[in-house]
Amino acid sequence: MAYVTDRIIHDADAHTMEPPEWLDEFGSRKVQEYTRTKFFANEESPIFSEIDHCRTLHLDTDFRASAEKEIMLRKNYRAHGAWNPMDRSEALDHMGFASQLVFPTMPNTLLEVMEHEAPASLTYEVASAANRAQIAFCEGDPRLLPVAYIPLQDLELAIPCASEAIEAGAASLLIPNRMPKDHAHSHIAFDGIWARAQEAGIPVVMHVATPDLVMPPQHRNNGLPPEPDFHGGSENFRSVSYMSISSPPIQALSSLIFDGVFDRFPNLKMGVIELGAAWLPSFMRQLEAAFEAFARHENRLQDLALRPSEYVHRQIRVTPFPTEPTGWIIENTGDEICMFSSDFPHVEGGRNPLRRFDTEVEALSVETQDKFFRQNFENLMGAAMSDLLDTPR
Repeated sequence: MAYVTDRIIHDADAHTMEPPEWLDEFGSRKVQEYTRTKFFANEESPIFSEIDHCRTLHLDTDFRASAEKEIMLRKNYRAHGAWNPMDRSEALDHMGFASQLVFPTMPNTLLEVMEHEAPASLTYEVASAANRAQIAFCEGDPRLLPVAYIPLQDLELAIPCASEAIEAGAASLLIPNRMPKDHAHSHIAFDGIWARAQEAGIPVVMHVATPDLVMPPQHRNNGLPPEPDFHGGSENFRSVSYMSISSPPIQALSSLIFDGVFDRFPNLKMGVIELGAAWLPSFMRQLEAAFEAFARHENRLQDLALRPSEYVHRQIRVTPFPTEPTGWIIENTGDEICMFSSDFPHVEGGRNPLRRFDTEVEALSVETQDKFFRQNFENLMGAAMSDLLDTPR
């Protein structure tokens, strides 16, 4: 029996788990060597042995036979369909979601770092290869909606990267949630990205990458033994960095709203994915407070056609964490903003996100629940879902 059987649910956050050869078909030798060295380190790295072990597991008849039963229990490379596209379609059957927005894992983390450290030409070459790999993974199943990473490192190279991704079939454009190194998300030079996304009818999204980069590295130097992360290791995030996870999207959205991007592109939709939502009610109130405090002195605020929080209602969609008070967030922001997500197959999504979210929204109206599980995602995705929505269920 599928995980979801009683309603239509879209999953706003799912992932591929990339093996070392993920970009071999799509990237130059330079790209292949760089990504293997920077992300996978070397063949003695523990991740290599884990991936090799999982390759063997996925060939085992008994292991595959129990895939449906354990569809939400197996995580990362052990999950059914983690990197095999045929298995992923079967996994989606087992989960019962009507669609999944499929983000990269390794390229997302790597490219965020590259934007601040690597030559721009190499960053965009890696992004191009990663985007083509992601689109190829999803192309056999219209329920799998591929996300393409668009670095904002270079004011001139970003727009061709976005155009290439859209033409190749990207269902969404992923921009870094962390502030670019030398300019704002809202820089006027990026209007070409927003224009192309709006014209194509697909959203721009932000997604968590490496939360520990949000805080200065010295926050780890507390004189105490290091705490393990979700995976029991050192590569992910913990309670203190979790408390700062909302800082980058707050900065980015504030710039985009106050600098008039959503005015200039009123049909552009933006998703804020795996960055939580408990911060959203206070953020919307703070937008209004900033407007009241500074509108008399800032021309950009005087030029806005709407109140700042109205752009959130109209154009921004957000995924709460399953551990957050989703019902309270919806009651204090509006029922058109929040969306369901599973984070499949990442361990952070938990083993039963549907049960957690059902518990959180059970006191809300049936219509509001349907918006959370279905309608708000369909509103976000726009034309990217047109073929899927036209297909009889």
